[in-house]
Amino acid sequence: MKKKVFYLNDETFLSEQSEQMTGYSLQSNENIKSTEPEEGDRQAIYRRRGIYLLPNLFTIAGLFAGFYAIVTSMEGYFSNAAIAIFVAMIMDFFDGRVARLTNTQSAFGAELDSLSDMVSFGVAPALVVYSWSLESLGKLGWLAAFIFAAAGALRLARFNTQAQMTDKRYFQGLPIPAAAGILASMVWLSVDSEIPGNVVDMTAAVLAILTAILMVSNIRYYSFKEIDLKGRVPFVAILLVVLAFVGISLDPPKILFLIFFCYGLSGPSLTLLALHKKRALRKKNHR
Repeated sequence: MKKKVFYLNDETFLSEQSEQMTGYSLQSNENIKSTEPEEGDRQAIYRRRGIYLLPNLFTIAGLFAGFYAIVTSMEGYFSNAAIAIFVAMIMDFFDGRVARLTNTQSAFGAELDSLSDMVSFGVAPALVVYSWSLESLGKLGWLAAFIFAAAGALRLARFNTQAQMTDKRYFQGLPIPAAAGILASMVWLSVDSEIPGNVVDMTAAVLAILTAILMVSNIRYYSFKEIDLKGRVPFVAILLVVLAFVGISLDPPKILFLIFFCYGLSGPSLTLLALHKKRALRKKNHR
């Protein structure tokens, strides 16, 4: 009987142990399952890994326009190449503002925008002006084009590293889209006026090098970032915008060249004016 009881008790003990182990394993499985991300969490993680479509669509469109400018300049259609650079400029104007308005800013978008700017406003204008005019200068011509492209890369790199430290009201150095606008409008104006590129090759080389120097300089340019597109504006502001569009449409090559050339001169002019005011103030204090 004791033997029987022993075996029965042993079997009971074993069954109890197996039940405890089974319960522990079930509880462990439940804990493991609970630590796994649920379906909604997986979708949220997947969404976070994606990219925003709308602002990046504008950026890709600008990149396409810049690449199109390079291709058409190689085929000899210099007016179309210059217009494509201005189209890229419009896309570049809207991509950042659309991202801010729709709250879809991202590090990926910022990097893509910088790479797109390098192609559309650094490489494309350099190759367009080289194919149109600088090729006749030989080695000097492609060196001038390279200096412009390299200065554009340096300008973008400096902007990316100092974006959080500089005054938002001003750019440090000529912005690369404005530099591209100067060269593109010069090409468009010359082709529209039927001026051959080899006639103004030295002028084009000097202008390319000067704009490159302005890009990497410490001269300040007004950024126009204080303009609030979401806020209310006076009726006169809308009228001025309409007049600007009408003025550009009258003779796009001439008006655009004047606008970008004057903007390029505005930085050195404001710097000289500020230095003159400082000197006058010092003289006044010494007296």
